[in-house]
Parts: sequence; structure tokens; C-alpha cells
Amino acid sequence: MSDRPTDPRIIPLLDERWSPRSFDESAMPQADLDTILSAATLAPSAYNYQPWRFLYAHRGDANWEQFLSALVPFNQSWAKDASVLLYIVTDELMRSDKGDNPNHSHSFDAGTAWAHLALQAHQLGYRTHGMTGVDFAKARDVLWVPEGYRIEAAIAIGTQDSADKLPDGLREREKPGSPRKPISEVATAGKFAW
Repeated sequence: MSDRPTDPRIIPLLDERWSPRSFDESAMPQADLDTILSAATLAPSAYNYQPWRFLYAHRGDANWEQFLSALVPFNQSWAKDASVLLYIVTDELMRSDKGDNPNHSHSFDAGTAWAHLALQAHQLGYRTHGMTGVDFAKARDVLWVPEGYRIEAAIAIGTQDSADKLPDGLREREKPGSPRKPISEVATAGKFAW
């Protein structure tokens, strides 16, 4: 689907997934969102702790405007048309009756859950766009996120619409296949070499 060269042995779904900004304002059935979230919960995590929490609002529901307001204005301008806005929050501690310990991999584990979520959404015909263009202090307040939990990112989920509805500057970027660094720039045998 994309123009970027990829190894033909890569799973096609991985190459087909991309992050559009144009959504059609349609509603998403809760059953579809539940399937997408169920796929995210299948992600592996250290000690199977599953540190992720998913906070979501459907377009137009009682939480929508607050969820949208916690994005930076640029992201608000296009994410307003998504079906669902979702925030991934992680537990920074492994909490147990024996005491709390730092969870070194909470963000890593949440990233794996995000990948599962994005691929499942794509498989169902939806598109996702993850973003860290978030006013994190405001998000913590409006989402009631307590200390000890980290807001990792926000995600817009919905049905893709035409790029024509986007403002100038975004239309030409609305295509699959953004370039990737060559393997030689991101992987090396042995010690850190960059």
C-alpha cells in the first residue's frame, strides 16, 4: 500500500497501518471499541502487570469536550472529527500488598499495547493517530489522573475521510508510507555506535 520499500516478508497489516488526520465524524459502536481495547490488553508486559489504563470519550458524549481541550490547539483542529479520543495512562509503580516498587517498563509496555490497539483498529476498518501534542498538565486535571500515574499519549480513532477537508499544509501529508530510517541507522551488532 505504501510507497516505502519494505521487506516482502513483513506482515502486510504492519505496512498498511498509518496515521491519518482526516476523520469523517461518524460514531463508533461501543462493541468495536471494546474489541480494539481487548486487543490492546493482549499485549505483553513485565510480570504481566499490565500497567496501562485507557480513558476514552466518544465524539459528542459528556466527556468529549474536556478530552479534546487537553490536546494542543493544532491537534484539536483535526482530532475534533474523530469518533473516539483515548488517553493511555500508565501506572509508574508495581503495586502489591507487599509494597510498591518502581515499574521501569511501564511506558515500554504501554507502547506495545498501543501497537496492538492500532493494528486491531486498522483490521476493523478504522484508523488511529497517536499524539503527544497534549497539554499534559491540563490532561492530568481534566482526566483526574493521580500522582504515580503517567499520561503517555492521546489517540484519535475513527473512519478516515478525504484529505480535502484538511487545511493547507496537511493535505499533502495525508498519505500512507511516511519514510523510515534504514536499519543501519537504528540497529547495530554490539555496543552503542551512534
